[in-house]
Amino acid sequence: MNTPYGIDFPSLREQVAPEEWEARRNLAACYRLMDRYGMTDMIYNHITAQIPGKPGSLLINLYGLLYKEITASNLVEIDLDGNVLRKPDTDYGINRSGYVIHGCIHRARPDVHCVIHTHTRAGMAVSAMRSGLLPITQTASRFHGHIAYHEFEGPAIDLSEQERLVRDLGSHNAMILRNHGLLVCGASIAQAFNLMYQLEMSCRAQVDAMAGGLENVAVPGNEVLERAAHLYQPGTRRPYGELEWHAMLRLLDAEPGGYPSYAA
Repeated sequence: MNTPYGIDFPSLREQVAPEEWEARRNLAACYRLMDRYGMTDMIYNHITAQIPGKPGSLLINLYGLLYKEITASNLVEIDLDGNVLRKPDTDYGINRSGYVIHGCIHRARPDVHCVIHTHTRAGMAVSAMRSGLLPITQTASRFHGHIAYHEFEGPAIDLSEQERLVRDLGSHNAMILRNHGLLVCGASIAQAFNLMYQLEMSCRAQVDAMAGGLENVAVPGNEVLERAAHLYQPGTRRPYGELEWHAMLRLLDAEPGGYPSYAA
């Protein structure tokens, strides 16, 4: 039998529309990939995705599960105000910070279908730097002129912060939460994951490079950076993340067991 804090949940595959199941499957895979690439913080942080055909309804993780325990069936359906619409039979609930940060972005940005927030070591380090993210690598050049900043206001539990989060994000798809962590959003789960992966790699490279002293760090010229950033934008060549996503799913499918499949 399932305990109040167990992780053995029945499948929802036959109880939801095919479009919702696909969204659940992709979002669960995103959680697993975040774990696979070292972008987790125990049971904390969130990834949210809109449910196709259900305006104003989001999927979010149960608060208490590891990212490697997330499956398509144990994701929680909430509205933009954090009200639980559907969740597994468990004592696990949701974390208030999840909908305080994510809900306002989904409400304000209809072009956004997925939001990812992290507290990685490198992300927190760069968020504490006065310089913010430096465009010192090809990967980081993607964010030149395309990243926002939000000042630290303490743990995100105050609804009044939502207005400032939305204001500071503006039309950008990536934001550094000062003294806190990283946030990205995307038109799909695949695009959001790719953006977070690249932002995280940019932060890791910056922390490594600055270990040798800021005077040894070279920044390319502005003209080069503007061209590079332009080439990375979704409408320029291709929406980054979509092509890569199939390879990412194959990676997960090939990994040995030990935890329930993300597609369960």
